Amino acid sequence: MNRIPTMLRRSLAAMTLCATAIVPGLAHAAYPEQPIKMVVAYATGGGTDIIARLMAQYMQKHMGNNASIVVMNRPGAGGAIGFTEVVNAKPDGYTIGFINTPNVLTIPIERKVSFHWSNYDLLGNVVDDPGNFSVHADTPIKSLGELAAYAKANPGAVTYGTTGIGSDDHLAALMFERAAGVKLTHVPFKGGAEVHNAIASKQIFMAAMNIGEALQYQNGGTPLRHLGQMSDKRSNLAANVPTFKEQGFKVIMASLRGIAAPKGLPPAVREQLVNAVQKAVSDPEFQAKASNYFAPLRYLAPAAYAAELKEDEAEFQQLWQVMPWTDK
Repeated sequence: MNRIPTMLRRSLAAMTLCATAIVPGLAHAAYPEQPIKMVVAYATGGGTDIIARLMAQYMQKHMGNNASIVVMNRPGAGGAIGFTEVVNAKPDGYTIGFINTPNVLTIPIERKVSFHWSNYDLLGNVVDDPGNFSVHADTPIKSLGELAAYAKANPGAVTYGTTGIGSDDHLAALMFERAAGVKLTHVPFKGGAEVHNAIASKQIFMAAMNIGEALQYQNGGTPLRHLGQMSDKRSNLAANVPTFKEQGFKVIMASLRGIAAPKGLPPAVREQLVNAVQKAVSDPEFQAKASNYFAPLRYLAPAAYAAELKEDEAEFQQLWQVMPWTDK
């Protein structure tokens, strides 16, 4: 029986190790080896869905390795269904998703759920979209003052659509009620596209939606009048729309839309995803297309993103103490 001499066996083993070190692919195939699922917690056609599909294209471009990112919509429960799917997924880099404020912060405050912003590996924030009130252009209301006067004269008659209980739109409407001393009627939907359809068909009196979404729908042909944006200063996207503060109502509200993954990603995979998000948002082509969709970009690296989420969570916890929103 032929036997390989000990010294020869050792030499062959050493050569194998060297080859593996020189060609890492012999040990592990390059990530990603399969399509990456990007979960959107809202319906198709809304602001998050549109920017997610755009981000998927440019993340693929900057990841290389023939990366494929497939957007999956999981609407319902104010975003909780999609947020839960992401946090419970295997942390292998093949499930990522958009998380939206305030919903990802407010839902754990109002009820017991399996997700919390700190349970994710944050990959970077993409959008910061101020809130806004819009009415159909046929409506005679032209300002927040006129809206308040009408609501006072007709308690409960002003129906307003939002993307769900505890959403930025809902909380902003509750703040406006308190500031104006009026009572409105909340009509929650599963996503921004449904709110748009309802205001376009005059099923609701007013749409509480982010200014970027509202401008996009208006640009698409829906006759809307924007009553006020909830930023501290007027957004460059809507320089002709006055802020709530300018009109005497101290309401500031916006929606951060960022990308996260289940906690515990392999460091190299996490770094690749973080870099892909940053490079996608910095890509001039992406920025131009996002502008066409009226998406107000605001990139935050993971550490800065976490700091902002922590600060915002503290503010919403204080708000919950004085204005619990689930019974509104």
